[in-house]
Amino acid sequence: MSASIAVVGAGPTGTCLVERICANAAELLPWPSLDIHVIDPYPPGGGRVWRREQSGLLWMNSTAADVTLFTDESVQCQGPIRPGPSLAEWLGCDPGRFASRPVQSAYLSDVFWRAVNTAPRGVRVHVHATRALDLADVPGGQAVTLGDGRTIEVDTVILAQGHGDVTPTGQEQALADVAAGSGLRYLPTGYAADLDLDQVPGGEPVIVRGMGLAFVDLMVLLTSGRGGRFVREYDGELVYLPSGREPLLQVGSRRGVPYHSKTGYPFRGARPPVPRFLTAQALGEGPWNFRRDVWPLVAKELGFAYYHELITAHPKRARMSWEEFEEAYAAEEWRDAGMRALIRRAVPRHLDRLDFDRLDRPLERMRFGDPAGLRRWMLGYLGADLERRSDPAHSADHAMILGLLSVYGVLAELGLSDPWFNGFFSYIASGPPGPRLEELRALAKAGVVTFLGADLKVEHRDRQWWAQSPTVPGGVAARTLIEARLPAPSVSRATDPLISALRDRGEIDEESGLLKVRPADRRLLDRSDTPHPRRFAFGPWVVGGRATGGFARPGLNAPLFRHADALARIVLSEATATQIRHVA
Repeated sequence: MSASIAVVGAGPTGTCLVERICANAAELLPWPSLDIHVIDPYPPGGGRVWRREQSGLLWMNSTAADVTLFTDESVQCQGPIRPGPSLAEWLGCDPGRFASRPVQSAYLSDVFWRAVNTAPRGVRVHVHATRALDLADVPGGQAVTLGDGRTIEVDTVILAQGHGDVTPTGQEQALADVAAGSGLRYLPTGYAADLDLDQVPGGEPVIVRGMGLAFVDLMVLLTSGRGGRFVREYDGELVYLPSGREPLLQVGSRRGVPYHSKTGYPFRGARPPVPRFLTAQALGEGPWNFRRDVWPLVAKELGFAYYHELITAHPKRARMSWEEFEEAYAAEEWRDAGMRALIRRAVPRHLDRLDFDRLDRPLERMRFGDPAGLRRWMLGYLGADLERRSDPAHSADHAMILGLLSVYGVLAELGLSDPWFNGFFSYIASGPPGPRLEELRALAKAGVVTFLGADLKVEHRDRQWWAQSPTVPGGVAARTLIEARLPAPSVSRATDPLISALRDRGEIDEESGLLKVRPADRRLLDRSDTPHPRRFAFGPWVVGGRATGGFARPGLNAPLFRHADALARIVLSEATATQIRHVA
């Protein structure tokens, strides 16, 4: 007698689920017999996004010390804690190192096989290197149709594919049609490692829309990836030596600036005492408008984390003790004049005070007479960001980032998500390694990168792409347009054959592009909001799952582990009940 579970997706999310299922199996199964079927055309551990077969020039955007897929004592879950090495410990490297994507793939593969090889006796893991094409109800379970022609029957299925491909939006398709009809080039949204960059010509101007992490990957592949080299001058300045095969990147975005770089120093302060203000009780009854109802509480949490570190770690830059400030801060609302007055009294230097509007949109209402003026400003901006993010005198910034991570988890627990806040979080806390912004600065000095400004608009004009921004007068033309961003999740436009089949039959539904599940147990909901007894979904593409993507930082009680453990225990209990009913 054996229970059976299928996990569709073998990337970090699926790997975490397999580890938690194996860890909980001995306690929850009355008999030591369980078959776990892991289904993914890519090797387990890394999956598609973190597969080993991609350029070693692409780095992770987290330091090796901030990456783990093992539970630790901070994780509050019912299942057993099974510690393991962080990426830095696994490599035996500098904690501040930014490892390459292929190296991370090797680490994730080791995590997966360690979970398999240390599973309790009687737990068997079967890896199917193919796609899951469809699901069907059968007596007592689910039949999973595989791309290799086989069908497997299991008690329960968990969808854990992560972000998948989608068909173009109407606007993207219109741009692709214009490009095809005008002899232009258009590269839509997607992972840089998956794009056909060979079609991007060297030596020509190229318009790039987007300045986040996808842009950084494109920048690397189109410069260093084409033979360009970075060298350090005698004075320490980084200089780019072109190969002549790189395109001339003309780049802009909504903000007009890249994501802030990762902090380049170890954080030695106390963990900020958050969350404190963002609670279900403080929010009251929904529905909520995020900017009006939720953001003030989020901002107050972030400010609390920031000023706690500033006042306790750098007391000479404050006029109040933390105890005095904390009491007064708790009594004020974030947007009130009393809060602003308190911060002015407590923090004398303007540069030490939080200004979320300026932080979010540094180019807001700024205008330059020509591109050269914007270039000078951007070089200064990048230099200041690199200096600030490498100086522990600004450790309050790091504390605010820890506050952001805490808030992100709380919002996920409350089932709250907002596109603006997701972008703000990524811009502040999920930026590239500092060396990448230093390379961007060197590329701008070498004339390989030109900055276009904020609120970038692109249109087709005179058989060319034309880009302009209110930040500078005029505009630029090019024959190639690249969308440097990842596609937004969308169940309705998903190309995954399994998702498409379930969607077309009305057996799944979406909310804001995300797969709908019942929050309490992550059971799939169909179009009539009826939960399926044997189908579950988990990961960042699921409603309420944004905080469960990828991997986690050690020591932070990560939602990924807590939620994966809870789901593993639910599914194991369901599988046990199924087998008991079969025997009866």
